[in-house]
Amino acid sequence: MSLLTPEPGLVFWMSLSFGMVAFILMKYGFPVILQMVNKRKGYIDNALLAAKQAHEELDKVKENSQTILEQTRLEQAKILEAAAQSRDRILEEAKERARIEADKIITDAQKQIEIEKESAVRAIRGEIASLSVSVAEKILREKLNSEEEQSKMINRLMDEVIISKS
Repeated sequence: MSLLTPEPGLVFWMSLSFGMVAFILMKYGFPVILQMVNKRKGYIDNALLAAKQAHEELDKVKENSQTILEQTRLEQAKILEAAAQSRDRILEEAKERARIEADKIITDAQKQIEIEKESAVRAIRGEIASLSVSVAEKILREKLNSEEEQSKMINRLMDEVIISKS
């Protein structure tokens, strides 16, 4: 027996053993292995599909977030514009109210000045009238010192009253 040439009985038994192992593997081992490989392939395919869907959803979320962010910026601009308009309107209203109040205060002050002016004029007229009466009294006393002058004055005043009634 040589090392490189096997005997025919050994080849027969080795072939028979190999055939039986191959048959058993084909009958019972390979279907289980193929089933596990197919199952693993399905799991990997599902995982890839889920990853692709997750990536697509992530893209959609990014797009939605960009859209929402843009809408938020537009709304912020609108709110700021409305606030500026409201501020301007409130300032204008406050200015108008202040102008009206100032006009009212000025009008009231002018009325008060006019009232005080009239009061002062009345007071001055009263003083003038009082001074006039006082001066006239002093003049009449000086002129009517004698009885004769008093009688002349009375007669003359009576004549004026009688003439004015007729």
